[in-house]
This record gives sequence, structure tokens and C-alpha cells, in this order.
Amino acid sequence: MDELLDDEGRPRDVAAALYRFFDEIGVDELRERQRSCDLEILTMGISFTVYSDGQNIDRSWPFDVVPRMIPGDEWERVERGLIQRLRAINQFIDDIYNEQRIIEAGVFPAELLDDSTNFRPECRGVRPKYGVWAHISGSDLVRGGDGTLYVLEDNLRVPSGVSYMLENRVVSKRVLPELFETYDVRPVDAYTDELNRILSSLAPEGRPDPTIVVLTPGVFNSAYFEHSFLAQRMGAELVEGADLVVGDDDCVYMTTIDGRARVDVIYRRLDDLFLDPEVFREDSMLGVRGLMRAWKAGNVAIANAPGAGMADDKVVYAWVPDIIRFYLDEEPLIANVPTYRCMYDDERDHVLAHLDELVLKPANESGGYGIVIGDRATPEELEEAAQAVRADPRNWVAQPILELSTAPTLVDDGDEPIEGRHLDLRPFILSGRHSYVTAGGLTRVALGKGSLVVNSSQGGGSKDTWIVDDSATAGMWGDWSAP
Repeated sequence: MDELLDDEGRPRDVAAALYRFFDEIGVDELRERQRSCDLEILTMGISFTVYSDGQNIDRSWPFDVVPRMIPGDEWERVERGLIQRLRAINQFIDDIYNEQRIIEAGVFPAELLDDSTNFRPECRGVRPKYGVWAHISGSDLVRGGDGTLYVLEDNLRVPSGVSYMLENRVVSKRVLPELFETYDVRPVDAYTDELNRILSSLAPEGRPDPTIVVLTPGVFNSAYFEHSFLAQRMGAELVEGADLVVGDDDCVYMTTIDGRARVDVIYRRLDDLFLDPEVFREDSMLGVRGLMRAWKAGNVAIANAPGAGMADDKVVYAWVPDIIRFYLDEEPLIANVPTYRCMYDDERDHVLAHLDELVLKPANESGGYGIVIGDRATPEELEEAAQAVRADPRNWVAQPILELSTAPTLVDDGDEPIEGRHLDLRPFILSGRHSYVTAGGLTRVALGKGSLVVNSSQGGGSKDTWIVDDSATAGMWGDWSAP
């Protein structure tokens, strides 16, 4: 199913003006505008890092000039569903590190914690402000062949990509100004102000003008561009672990040319295990010794909180609908993709018998790594995957191979200049004293014909996502929306 074209290849209501514009300017002019996009991205220094053979290779951000469009009335339902989902997930994390009511009620299995890569026993008994652990999250959405939107996975540790969403809009406005006069596109540039509000609200009591820092692993990290971008936009300091110290009073201080300055909120962009060598990895050179002491004492806020990643587990994901029902007494507004949990004998047997029909995923990998797409794998790869499942069933889930929606994309290797390519969407959700959902998010697109891999590290690209408020688009999807 194509999101902008119907089965006859005609533009849907939301894309009618877009296609009239493309007809008017022609393919050559459209390609020229694509070249302008590429030049803008190069000039603005929008890049990402690919790790290859031990080398860090900086590449310009891949961007497709043809925007993705979603009607505003549908997006409002998505917003409600995402806010609901994160409310429940945050209550779940808080419960798991404290009373564990959901385990006592028999809704969530205790044994999942025993083998959880991201469960941190060191966080037991902690009560972050507002009961929120995952302050910044990115939930990946996909649309199936019937038009239904699903949450494919939740990213709760250090979700990335929001800077590219913001920069995509800047580039899009510069090269397609006529379309922004035609369409009422919801803005996205309030994100950094909202992020700043959320982070400021987390500051310890009695700190009315809090100091916020963005803690980065350093320039060689693949998301360093984003770390620098967000710090600059918020007016926060970009720091590395060596710039911070925990004093005898269990407060965190930043070293400046004028001496030490107290830090109130840390937006951390490194994994838990590197945060504090006093508690986690002793050999970490990226974190701050004593940081966990300062956090537990309530003298500094950390976003996202240490331990939030325990709900990032793709096995835990399978329980999110039950988590929503347990904590909120509500039905999920956005569906999960049906998921088989290989830790259970009957579900594992089904997976092993139908590997060529399923997508097999390791529980705690990201970036598309470790995934086996059954109908595209060789017999040898399927047998290797089966052995991995038998050896460590807790670490694997499987899902049906969805017929992901496509959107028109300007290509160089197709039969036509514009062809459909599969895509997903990562909206960003902020949770704290208030909730905020980006108007759209980062659309990632598989640039290879027929490919389902959208990750930029594996050859994917991106599109600007337009949430369009226009009565002409109302009911575009009919009943095709989040259930």
C-alpha cells in the first residue's frame, strides 16, 4: 500500500497538490531541487557516522526531496496513543524498581528480569521526579498493508534522530517553498523549547534557574552531531565525563574557566554501563565517578534515568498492551505488531517451524543489527538463526513479515524517476511534568528497491514528515488508522 498514491496510481487527496506541483516543474527541476537539498546538507554539516572496519566514517545525511504526508486528524489519534503508551511504560518502570505490583499480580513474569540486559538492580528504591524514567523516547511506527499503524518498537535508552527531523524541515522549506504556501504543515521547531522545559522541570527543588548539560561520549560517537545540535539549540553546555565531578556534598559540578559550577540536570547520551565507574563498568572513561550517588541523593536529575532501558527490551515490548491495561485500565490506542516470545515452548516451536515466514529479532540490539528476515535469508542463515534461538530463547522474538507501506521517492535506479519505497516513522515523545509529541517525526526510508532496511547505517535515507491540516484530507484513510 502506498501512502500517497491509490491502487490506480492516482494521488490521494493529501497528495493532490504535491503531484500537481511536480507535474508543473518536471522531473529535471525536481532532480535539481534534490541536488540543492544535498548541497544544503553538505553546507550545514549535517552528518552521521558509520562504523566500518574499525574506522569512523562521516557521511552526509541521506535525504529524499519528496515529503511524506499524514493528515492531521489521523495524527491526533496517534498522539493520544503515544502519550498513553509512555504513561504506562513509565509507571511500569517505576513499579519494577519499587513495589513490583505487576509481578505480584501475575501480569508480568519475574524471570524476565533475571536475564534482562538492561535491568539495573542498582536503581531499586529510586523515585525519580514525577515518577518518570524515560523522559525522551522514540517509538518506531509502521503501517501495514491494510493501513493499520503499529508500534514496531520503543526506544527508551538514548533515542536518536530528532536533530535530523528538525534539519529535514529546514532543508525542505528552502527547496520547496511553494508547497509550504499551499499546505498547512504543522511546525516541528518547538521541540528544543519543549525539551528544555521538560529538563528544567526535573531540577532539584530550590534550583529555580537550573544548569542543564548534555553529556556526550565524544566526537567519535555516531550521534555526536545531534548531541552538539541539541546543546546549542537549548543553550546548554555540551560536556564529556571529564568535564564533570561529584563533590563531597554529592552534588555534580562542571569545570569552567571561572571555576566549578553546579549542574542540576544531565541529558545523558551514553549508555548506563558507562555512566559511573564507581557503580557500573570500572574501566569506563566516559562517565562520572559518583554520579549515581548524586542522582540517588536527589541532587541531580538524569534524563533518561539509569535503568529506563529495561523496558527497551524487545521481549518486554510484547507485554506493553498488558502493561497499559494493568496501569491505566484502558485498551491500547495503537497496536503492537503480533509478537512470538521464544522463551515459551509453544511459541518457540511455532517460530522454528515458520522461520522463513517471520522476522527474527534479538531482544536488545538496535540499528537493525542481528535481524533475520525469513523470506530473504538463505537456508544456511535460517539454520544458524534456529541454532541461536535454541541456545538462548530468552533473547529472541519473532514477528510476521509485514507488508510495509511505501511512499513515492526520487530514485536513480528505478524504472521510473519516482517509485515507492518502504518506510517507517519515529516520532519523539517527551514525558515529565507535561507530555509532548512531535508533529510527525523522523521518517526513515529504505532507498533500495524492495528493501525493508531503513536504518541510515545500513543504506537507508530520510524524508521530511508533514502533518497536514486541511479539510480536503479529512478521512483520507477511512478506517485505516490506529485502532
